[in-house]
Amino acid sequence: MRLDDVCVLDLTRLLPGPYATQLLADCGADVIKIEDPDTGDYARDLPPRTDSGVGAVFAAVNRGKRSVTLDLKSDTGRDALYRMLAQADVLVESFRPGVTERLGIDYETVGEHNPGLVYCSLTGYGREGPHRDRAGHDLNYVGLAGLLDMTRADADEAPRIPGYPIADMAGGLTAAFGIVSALLSRELGDGTGTHLDLSLSDAVLSFSQVVTLPAALGDDPRPGETPLTGALPWYDVYETADGRYVTFAALERKFWTAFCRAVDRPDLESTHGTDDPAERAVLREELEELFASRTREEWVALDDPEIPVEPVLTPREALEHPQYETRGTVRREAPPGIESPVDANGTPDRSALPCHGSHTAEVLAEFGFADEEIDRLLESTGGSSDRRD
Repeated sequence: MRLDDVCVLDLTRLLPGPYATQLLADCGADVIKIEDPDTGDYARDLPPRTDSGVGAVFAAVNRGKRSVTLDLKSDTGRDALYRMLAQADVLVESFRPGVTERLGIDYETVGEHNPGLVYCSLTGYGREGPHRDRAGHDLNYVGLAGLLDMTRADADEAPRIPGYPIADMAGGLTAAFGIVSALLSRELGDGTGTHLDLSLSDAVLSFSQVVTLPAALGDDPRPGETPLTGALPWYDVYETADGRYVTFAALERKFWTAFCRAVDRPDLESTHGTDDPAERAVLREELEELFASRTREEWVALDDPEIPVEPVLTPREALEHPQYETRGTVRREAPPGIESPVDANGTPDRSALPCHGSHTAEVLAEFGFADEEIDRLLESTGGSSDRRD
């Protein structure tokens, strides 16, 4: 999948929007990051920082983009954006609802400059509904969507904050998918663009369908009591002899049978699939004792493709795992990070991080701005004409 001829104007900050546009850049799109002249993307300065002093979150989701500084609160900066939009394919923004209207860069306004534009609004709760104007972050969204309630061993334990920002990443992934779909629809249709209204909390709720469906049918799923949250002894996390953990996911009987034979416990084969709570409790005790009899590495050493046992790794251990090393998923050279999960063969290397506003003159020239216009814009944002060198 190649997006080489697609121009994306990225007005987003922090994580969800930049992750969406990073996925597009990884597929070859020319992503131009529009930043305000003062601070730019806040993630540039958020700790922890890389060896070069750049915020690690910024480094993770902004490689290969180009940075242009424009003051969208000024007529000059806004008019410059309008001119760029006339030649762009996509605009992505993550302002709270109402901000783009105040700035004069809402979909209805910019659509007059480019009817074929794909305009993506990525917000916490979407542009409709009673929560549309609320501030929020990842933890709020996963709580509202029901995920946080299920992220614990049982209802007596306090909910646990997920180890990854699920809503931010889910929202970015959904936005990228929506943008590519809208571009395809434009090409196959009459060339008209569209406005995508994407919500981070909606994205998380869509992930919960196997849990929310029973709820819709009248049952309220409880943590630890559904098939994929710990109700099944053959689908759970077990502690090993060295105090580490492994995952065990023998949902299919053939995998359970392979496991029982590998550990010389054929007597357990018939217990797979039992609905009896007492039998499940006994089986769980048997498995707890069994997994505690070997270290994590000894369980990994089984190395049987028919036995779904894997180690619970720390993030650093995961980065060093041969599975990801072999696939080239982890990028070691600066800036270090994780490559796109989409293997886009032939996508050019775009690993450099953009300095704040460093591409302003270069990009504006490509969009047809005259030298004197570029100089005026640079002066209005505190830049200088030598950025064209």
